[in-house]
Amino acid sequence: MCEDNHGGLARRALFVTGAAAALTLGSVSFASAADGDQETRTVRGTLPPGSPDFVYVPVEVPAGVREIKVAYTYDRPSVPAGTTGNALDIGVFDDRGTELGGRGFRGWSGGARTEFFLRADDATPGYLPGPVREGTWHIALGPYTVAPQGLSYEITITLTYGEPGEAVEPVYPPERAKGRGRAWYRGDCHLHSWYSDGRRTPAEIGALARAAGLDFINSSEHNTHSAHAHWADVAADDLLVMLGEEITTRNGHVVALGTDPGTFVDWRYRARDNRFGRFARQIRRAGGLVVPAHPHATCVGCNWKFGFGEADAVEVWNGPYTPDDEVTLADWDSMLVASVRGERGWIPAMGSSDAHRDPDAVGSPQTVVLADDLTRQAIQEGIRAGRSYIAESARVALSFRASGGRGEHAGIGERLTVGRDTPVTVRLEVTGAPRCTVRFVTDQGVLHTSAPLPVAGAGVVEWRTTPSYAAYVRAEVRHEAAAGPIPGPLAAFTNPVFLGR
Repeated sequence: MCEDNHGGLARRALFVTGAAAALTLGSVSFASAADGDQETRTVRGTLPPGSPDFVYVPVEVPAGVREIKVAYTYDRPSVPAGTTGNALDIGVFDDRGTELGGRGFRGWSGGARTEFFLRADDATPGYLPGPVREGTWHIALGPYTVAPQGLSYEITITLTYGEPGEAVEPVYPPERAKGRGRAWYRGDCHLHSWYSDGRRTPAEIGALARAAGLDFINSSEHNTHSAHAHWADVAADDLLVMLGEEITTRNGHVVALGTDPGTFVDWRYRARDNRFGRFARQIRRAGGLVVPAHPHATCVGCNWKFGFGEADAVEVWNGPYTPDDEVTLADWDSMLVASVRGERGWIPAMGSSDAHRDPDAVGSPQTVVLADDLTRQAIQEGIRAGRSYIAESARVALSFRASGGRGEHAGIGERLTVGRDTPVTVRLEVTGAPRCTVRFVTDQGVLHTSAPLPVAGAGVVEWRTTPSYAAYVRAEVRHEAAAGPIPGPLAAFTNPVFLGR
């Protein structure tokens, strides 16, 4: 049960907000006070295993409040091996309510912080500054996992009374940087700063991005857009900063890539609620791309379960190359096969670092995009068209094309339109990949593997085929295998070139 600091038991009610079931506890009330005064209330309770995804604590905020501050703790009992322990996320919605869609959303820190504050002129990273208006606010608890013993928590709410500070007008980064015209641009579209669960400031991320040879990045904090107004000083002629969010649901994560400034996308639903399509359309209306992230990651709630019908691209390689990336690569290749059978359109692949803190390397991996210029729209068009390859670092560069017939040729993400039995030459030029091998992968599987590249890391690999033999060809550049026939980790890979009419 939930009790306030006076010891009374608070009522609770189960209700549905848009889609997901949520538990609402009894209200916490405050009386008006004089300027400069503070009032504190404490709420305690225990959540059992099987609790709803979200638990709301209503807070009746009177007029004249300058600042609201919330701190919380919860117990972490020992659990048997293989059993999940307690993890409790937190956020807040203001007087506009908790309805799905987030009109009242004022911030989310997940499990990254134990306290936060909001006022007109400032807020804890992850939260939005603005007036503390009179009305019913809601502290949002997310019992991510609950131990068999249950999850006991304590929330302390402090209101400070007085005149509000002067509101700060947000300033956002520009939508273009000084590009090189039509060229290959390198970017990392999945990054976390201290505005969610990262440990780096935007300025630190910007410096690391430049050091990694990047031309563009995308802000993608977990379940909050609060960082959007803090990137303007990082962007410059040499670095395009796009804005987005990592929508972190209980059934997988999706990156909103390059949305309009100030766009918030709700995350409070599961695949069974049949609500994801609504929010995918919202991302596109806000000018963004829908990119499922690390679809086969093994962390709780990370595995992607919404399908790929709404995806504009898919994050095939996330951070250091691991077995779950290998599974994702194979799954993506199966989707390419389905596309050449005419069952669906093809979905381009991407790679991003998902960097949070040291030693996570910004720009490893990175997506290298052929775009008409270094602008939000041009980069997104290149990604959506699949005119891109993924590399472990700026040291690796690729050139990949197919040619045949009477001088026809096509590059990455394009189609070589020739007859079924027309001889086709596939050519990969690579630099920065010492002792790596090149594999050409088709709808039949791996049909050509090169000898190791020289220690200098540069080489050219060619292979001849026909569209009747290979409906598409994509290239993989792999490090030496540790043992046996298992392929080594990727150094780079391309989106496909399609062959035939």
